[in-house]
Amino acid sequence: MNSRGEAMTNLHPFLPFLIAAILAAFTRGSLRSAIMLAAPLFGGYQVMQAESGTMVMLQVLDLELIIYRVDELSLLFGYLFHLGAFICILFALHLKDTLQHVAGLLYAGSAIGAVFAGDLFTLFVFWEVLGLTSAFLIWASRDERSFHAGLRYFLFQVLSGVLLLGGALWIWWTTGDISFNEIGLGSGASWLIFMAFGIKCGFPLLHNWITDGYPASTPTGTVFLCAFTTKAAIYAMARGFPGTEILIYIGAFMACYPIFFAVIENDLRKVLAYSMINQLGFMVVGIGIGSALALNGAVGHAFNDVLFKGLLFMSMGAVLYVTGRSKASDLGGLYRAMPITTTLCIIGAMTISAFPLFSAFVSKSMVMTALLDEGHWGIWMAMLFASAGVLEHAGIKIPYFAFFAHDQSIKAKEPPVNMLLAMAIAAVLCVAIGSYPAILYNILPYDAPYSPYDITHVLTQMQLLAFAILGVVFLHRTGRYPDEIPSVNLDAEWFFRRMFPAIYRGIKVVISVLGEMGGQAVRFTLGFFLDKLSRHHGPSGILARTWPTGSMVLWVMVLLFLYLILYYVE
Repeated sequence: MNSRGEAMTNLHPFLPFLIAAILAAFTRGSLRSAIMLAAPLFGGYQVMQAESGTMVMLQVLDLELIIYRVDELSLLFGYLFHLGAFICILFALHLKDTLQHVAGLLYAGSAIGAVFAGDLFTLFVFWEVLGLTSAFLIWASRDERSFHAGLRYFLFQVLSGVLLLGGALWIWWTTGDISFNEIGLGSGASWLIFMAFGIKCGFPLLHNWITDGYPASTPTGTVFLCAFTTKAAIYAMARGFPGTEILIYIGAFMACYPIFFAVIENDLRKVLAYSMINQLGFMVVGIGIGSALALNGAVGHAFNDVLFKGLLFMSMGAVLYVTGRSKASDLGGLYRAMPITTTLCIIGAMTISAFPLFSAFVSKSMVMTALLDEGHWGIWMAMLFASAGVLEHAGIKIPYFAFFAHDQSIKAKEPPVNMLLAMAIAAVLCVAIGSYPAILYNILPYDAPYSPYDITHVLTQMQLLAFAILGVVFLHRTGRYPDEIPSVNLDAEWFFRRMFPAIYRGIKVVISVLGEMGGQAVRFTLGFFLDKLSRHHGPSGILARTWPTGSMVLWVMVLLFLYLILYYVE
């Protein structure tokens, strides 16, 4: 009995999702819905039964792979991804699109497989499946925009995988060890892996696959996308590069610069994509600090981000599903027709803004406190600015322009029940974790006791929020707030969608001109050579003429005479 129970708890958590994806491809209706929901429920139960220290090995040729490793860090993300998968699947149950269901299940399962991978090669396999399946969630929109955005998205995923594989092979060649533990930046191989993780973390100038791809996905596909890829990268960075100081400065920049683009962005799902990069910045800063408190704050904020960012993406997905619109300039006044969705969106907005009694407050404050503990006052000030910016572009802009501003008299209604239920679960968890932080703190991987609800933390945050709200009101009242203009804003995407294509087109023109010039030179040389041949071998050439028989005999005699003379001389 014990051996059987041990075998059950050692079942790889990817398998339920793989089996469910296969069955979902051949079933329909209620049966398919039940199979899909069963995958995260069964997998989550297995993970809850798993014990820290559990390892499952697999021998492949000369490699001993650790395909399943359980410790406190992987368990946290295991719980998170099963919870996120359940919410995402529930939100998408109304769909009859087999492609999205199969891709979503494999995508969630591969993220879970990645966080339980104990070696770099196993991580690479799930890393690639993660990238491939997520691209299909963008292509599932089946229009020209999603096709091109999906291609650009997939190129970044492939680049990340190539860098990871290159670094893993390099480490294996030099050390013979492929286990996935702390790596650090001590070699060229480690830099390759660092950049592989950085791409999926949304590092500056490598982030546009988020702002380009996510808004092009389907209303449900974007909810899946926001939950897994970047959080799997945060897990990988926390395991491989904790305490890497450069991450503090990278994360601070990530937290600040998206604010400026989010303020002027018209597509509300793209606003949320910028907001995601902003929140990832807080997590990256925590990993860079590297203390137990900071790491708990980073991974705890990743846990909360799946819930509150998922809630906001679900509310905008519901609006898009009902109205077919996602631009701020095209929306407004929906609070009358969609009061439940409006309320749930406001809960998500208050959570991401880190209001006390909401979940982001109890995790973000850990990172902020760790910054002060380590003496990073300048970065702390930058992160305060980033926190205020979050309130403006996600806490106020999203619900205001979607549900209240410039009433467009849009005919709408509440989305299907499954979508409302998924949003309600996320909203309840946002409030529950914020009101009772022990729900989250008890599963954090590092021993660092922390109490967010002291007078200093609460007053500081409330003052920050109050002045941020005052600033937004002032800008609106004085007419200085940027108008919602129907346009496409490009940041680092300009390099990939404007400059590089222009360079490519220029190179094609140069090659074409050189090819034409070279072709003319070749044609001239070839013509000259053929002309010479024609003079000798052409119809009127010397060698083509008819020679008299007597002349031929004369020449034969001359040659024979010369041969005899040479023979005699010798």
